[in-house]
Amino acid sequence: MNTHFRRNVAPKSSNYGTANLDRPPLRSRTSQGRVASVALAVAMITSLTACGGQSAASITTPLASESASPSATPTPTPTAPASSGCVTENATEKYPPKVFICTKSDAGKLLWMEQSESKRVTDARAAAAAKAAADKAAQEAAAKAAQEQAAAETARQQAAAAETARQQQAAAAAAAAAAAAKAQVPVQPAAPAAPSGCDPNYAGPCVPIASDVDCAGGSGNGPAYVRGPVTVVGSDIYGLDSNHDGVGCEG
Repeated sequence: MNTHFRRNVAPKSSNYGTANLDRPPLRSRTSQGRVASVALAVAMITSLTACGGQSAASITTPLASESASPSATPTPTPTAPASSGCVTENATEKYPPKVFICTKSDAGKLLWMEQSESKRVTDARAAAAAKAAADKAAQEAAAKAAQEQAAAETARQQAAAAETARQQQAAAAAAAAAAAAKAQVPVQPAAPAAPSGCDPNYAGPCVPIASDVDCAGGSGNGPAYVRGPVTVVGSDIYGLDSNHDGVGCEG
């Protein structure tokens, strides 16, 4: 009887040796790396979407390429706040390194503006307002000065007219007074030349020049006498005209 002997053949070892039997296959490790990259991409998409950044659709392609790129693409700085509306003037939103301020534009619309741009707009508006106020004040001052000058000129003209009227009235009053005075002064005839030794205040019979002259035949006591009638042409210094009719020694 033939006896068959089975030889115990040891398993054929691989090129990596027996130590490689405990390692997972190369394809398994590659799959695990891809799963980790996808999980990281999903986490980054979720974080950016919650913080008001780019939408998931817009960053899917860059994230997919990050698995092959050694460094990630930096997140761009926002140009204006997207998390809140600009409804209150001077409201502030900080998006480091920038600060945005809710500012009213020249058209009167509230817009988010970067801090330096907001300051430029508000400074320009303040300068324009100050210039407009200064121009208005200058116009009002000029108008007031013109009104005051016109009022002063009117007052001067009125004063000149009043002075002219006063002078005219004074001249008229002086002329009237002169005419009245001239009308009241009686015109006395010129006394004839008296003969030597006769008083020139009387005409007619010679009235002698003496300390006193009385009418002849009267009650006077002289020392000189005259027989009348005599006409008083000046002052009746001797009282010969007793009835003041201009004639003395009548009877």
